[in-house]
Amino acid sequence: MNLTAHPELLELLAASHALGTLRGGARRRFEALAREQAPVRAAALVWQSRLASMTELQSPIVPDAAVWTRIRNIIDAEKAQHAIERQRDEANAKAAAHPQGGWLRSLALWRGATAAGALATVLAVVVGMNLRDQLNNAPAVQYVAVLSDDQAAASLLVTFDPKKKQLVLQRVGSYSEGTDKSLQLWALPPGGAPRSLGVLDNAPALRLAASESDVHQVPTLAVTLEAKGGVPPGSGPKGPVVFKGALIEKTI
Repeated sequence: MNLTAHPELLELLAASHALGTLRGGARRRFEALAREQAPVRAAALVWQSRLASMTELQSPIVPDAAVWTRIRNIIDAEKAQHAIERQRDEANAKAAAHPQGGWLRSLALWRGATAAGALATVLAVVVGMNLRDQLNNAPAVQYVAVLSDDQAAASLLVTFDPKKKQLVLQRVGSYSEGTDKSLQLWALPPGGAPRSLGVLDNAPALRLAASESDVHQVPTLAVTLEAKGGVPPGSGPKGPVVFKGALIEKTI
């Protein structure tokens, strides 16, 4: 099946594969297509990077004490709700056995249950607001490029985050430039000279500051092998091209 002719289906399958919800024969067929078709492989890498970047590209953060307080409050509210439900069931059973006065006890318990329910609702709203903030701060992807070597093996995944004005790069191959060399990323605009976007260190993932004008209407990115530290500012590439790939505009 040619998934490139069905982009929405390709996105759904790539997302399910990255999340681990694509299983069995469907997962094996998707992985076989990814090995055979570069666009399918690129879509899978994009979704894997999007999920992995939440942990790999962010510095470890110690949760605020308020987070643990909210978790304890939610757990306590659930326990209180279960306790009230048990008491209500017991009160209903007693009321059925002793009709006189039973309805007063039931009324008090129902009021307690309502209060607990209101507390749980407030906690859910607070947690939902925090989740919304996290989603709003999640990386956006406007441009995607999978840079490959001369054997067509994917080596570097590049995405552009317009909200943070950053190029996010993640190595997906085993290439090593050595200690005396540096990799340098270049934009190859049509009809123009190569423009440096930054020098890469040997980390598996990194970020480079960039604006949309740096990547807008740039059809191709390339990585060259240069002397340590890259070429001087204003100079063009001196070393050989080791990775190259099309830059695709894609709002996700």
